[in-house]
Amino acid sequence: MSTLPAFDHPRSARRWPTLAALTATVMLAAGLWASGSAAASGSSAAASAVAPTTSCSALASLDLLTLEGAQTSITSASAVAASANPAGSWAACEVQGIIAPETHFTLYLPTTTYAGEYLQEGCGGGCGSINTGYPTAAAGCTQATDGDFAVAADDEGHEGGGFSVMAFQDPELKAVFGYESEHQLALVSKAIIKGFYGSAPAQSYFDGCSDGGREALTEAQRYPTDFNGIIAGSPASIQSELNAFEEAWNAQANTGANGTPILTSADLAPLHTAVLQACGGASAVSLGYLADPLACTWNPASIACKPGQTSTSSDFCLTAAQVETVDKLYAGPTDAQGERLYPGYEVRGSELNWAGWIVPSGNAESGAIDANIATTAWQDWITPTGTFDGAANYMDVQFTKANFEKVTKENDGELDATDPNLSAFEKAGGKLILWAGYADPAINPVGTISYYQAVTKAMGGLAATERFAKLYLLPGVAHCGGGQGPNKFDALTAITAWVTEGTAPTSLLATSTDSSGTVTASLPIYSYPDIAVDTTGGPATSAASYTPQVSRAEQNLNISWLGSFGSGYEQVSGWVDGQWVTRPANLGSGQN
Repeated sequence: MSTLPAFDHPRSARRWPTLAALTATVMLAAGLWASGSAAASGSSAAASAVAPTTSCSALASLDLLTLEGAQTSITSASAVAASANPAGSWAACEVQGIIAPETHFTLYLPTTTYAGEYLQEGCGGGCGSINTGYPTAAAGCTQATDGDFAVAADDEGHEGGGFSVMAFQDPELKAVFGYESEHQLALVSKAIIKGFYGSAPAQSYFDGCSDGGREALTEAQRYPTDFNGIIAGSPASIQSELNAFEEAWNAQANTGANGTPILTSADLAPLHTAVLQACGGASAVSLGYLADPLACTWNPASIACKPGQTSTSSDFCLTAAQVETVDKLYAGPTDAQGERLYPGYEVRGSELNWAGWIVPSGNAESGAIDANIATTAWQDWITPTGTFDGAANYMDVQFTKANFEKVTKENDGELDATDPNLSAFEKAGGKLILWAGYADPAINPVGTISYYQAVTKAMGGLAATERFAKLYLLPGVAHCGGGQGPNKFDALTAITAWVTEGTAPTSLLATSTDSSGTVTASLPIYSYPDIAVDTTGGPATSAASYTPQVSRAEQNLNISWLGSFGSGYEQVSGWVDGQWVTRPANLGSGQN
């Protein structure tokens, strides 16, 4: 077998401010790069603060133009007071820069509290901005609030939010968004951390939700040694199929002949109540969510309007068109033969959270988020030539096997993160916490469950998988938080304890709070396939009332679709002799 030529390095810098200005940077004194032993354990209680070995301003002259795979220019380095730090209430050195070709990043380096750990935060949506705010899935994490971590984030290679501005017709930027940006940022941040403190971080963590969850899984699959611990929330890991088919299906399902929504925002509360009453009784109605939603098989035809009946607030019913819409949302996208184009569907009990995503606030379905994402996806990035098969907007999308194959062939290799073989990540000692809200309308949890099931199959069963990777499903929780169930929880402390102490989390504690921050409800979240069941007769709002029981509905979920969760689909792209080349990633050989 012939050897493929290596990609050219460094990567293109054609979008940098001025190349002359960049090459004028100089290497810091050799002492800046002096090697040293790694910091002590990342535990806040055990670790003393690691002091910087150079000034913050000196980092502005740090030369990273020759950093392999992540050619970088530092544009600024300045001290930030604790009161002005978006990453937390701790004093920091704020470093900003650009990774070729045009990924902007910000890194916050604690000046008095650093405990030898690095935290990288993921993006959301189509990214285009830098989010270094308080991390997701970290409510009450003292390591985050106390400034133990150096914290960084980037914009995934482009500025400006929304899918319509993503330059996917530029193959280089598509690769950056698809799989490169977070790996490059990890390389850059660790180099700067070493330059500032004299040694690389002892442990590194990644925390992201939505697109950030996709980034998280991309790291575990493609770059298994970048992070010791990874938190992947509601991952948009089945990216191509999600944007091309799932969201277009939802929007089409709720569009009437004149473009108005079939279900309106006024319908969602009584619809939600009907589902809760049918599948969970008065207890579920009181709590506002279903404890085991996959076990619910409620049929919307059961509340169809009778002949001559008009729906009112006191006598709610669904029109025939509304019954059809709800049925379609619960079913998920299929072709004419009934083959699934996406391994998921809207889960019963999520209806209130359809507002905004599937059901617009106004009188035009085109105003819903799903409609917007689907339209811009088909117009701007599904294929490199733009509008595809006449799909000028979401209503033109055809749910066919032929379209599925075209979309996946064009995009899966760089955008999706669905490889279930995590053996390299496990071998490196990595730990993974996957989580999803059971009432998430944007990235329904069924796809995440299906992926995790594939991981357990690839990794030797559930028990073997749980040694390094666990899935947690939060009842009543919407997209990356919010919703009707307890939605504040701390996976970050759990993952750091798992990495540094070898203590796997048996459960996560989720809470609800009122406007003053007082806890009003708590619930233990057990790892798949266990759910929390009130077996004591105690208060339904107290975690102490619950014990774990296997959800047969979760355990027996079996989604068949046109795609698959397998290895070997990944692609990698780069310049070879002035030509942009895409080829198999060969992850097993270390080429990623």
